[in-house]
Amino acid sequence: MIVVTDARCTEYSKAGHPERPQRVSRTVEKLKGQTELPITWADPAAVPDEVILRAHNPRLLAALKASAGDFDGDTPAHPNIHDHARRSVGAALTALKSAKSGKAAFSLIRPPGHHATKERMMGFCYLNSMAISVLEALNIGYARVAVFDFDVHHGNGTEDILRGQPHCAFHSVHQHPAYPGTGTQSFENCYNYPVAPESPRERYREACSKALDQIAKFKPDLVAVSAGFDAYKGDPLCQQKMEAEDYHWLGESVRKLGMPTYSLMEGGYSNALPDLIFAYMKGLQGA
Repeated sequence: MIVVTDARCTEYSKAGHPERPQRVSRTVEKLKGQTELPITWADPAAVPDEVILRAHNPRLLAALKASAGDFDGDTPAHPNIHDHARRSVGAALTALKSAKSGKAAFSLIRPPGHHATKERMMGFCYLNSMAISVLEALNIGYARVAVFDFDVHHGNGTEDILRGQPHCAFHSVHQHPAYPGTGTQSFENCYNYPVAPESPRERYREACSKALDQIAKFKPDLVAVSAGFDAYKGDPLCQQKMEAEDYHWLGESVRKLGMPTYSLMEGGYSNALPDLIFAYMKGLQGA
């Protein structure tokens, strides 16, 4: 397992904000202290503007570089946030490169990305690392790429950017109603599987199984996973009931697709996050 991270991603925070540095620092500590899973650590790649601009309007990138004020109530203009967001994209590109070489990879970095649209930074997200990396995958020769987003919040930004792209398919399992309020219908190459609040954990797994079946029918040559861990029963931001064993099952299910894959951490705000990520990684590796 390749894990891509950079300690600098823990350097920013805002009091009371759930997207906190401990999400990464405590998970790194967990992974470095375990002996069950061999891990190779990697650094984010450099990212030229033209790769970012396949997914985002130039105005968004210019606004991020300027960071003159908060982008919305959830998405502050932290000091050096442009550099942090760019490293998050670079981590996704490193993970993509690892998948291309036949090694499953997990990008353990912040900020997340799947809410950032072509035009707007929102929902803790500045640059859409998933969409950028998928468009890069198509650029370097992959014929068909599937995105599997099991974060409890709809990946509206990834959907916005990839909608209508002829060689990729987007699949999102998420709670509805919940932020950002989208993802109730499927259309074109975008497939949504909304789950009601307070559903039994079996309902979320059932929706994930439907998405995975649809991905298998699409027959991609690469699967990119937006791995959010906020459908966990103890997460403060939503009302689902998943447990650690369900995340192991998710990793195992992705592995059983039998295709090159890489995963990017999106949400997950409970103190159990390190254990949930580790369970998912073990499932990916068949451990």
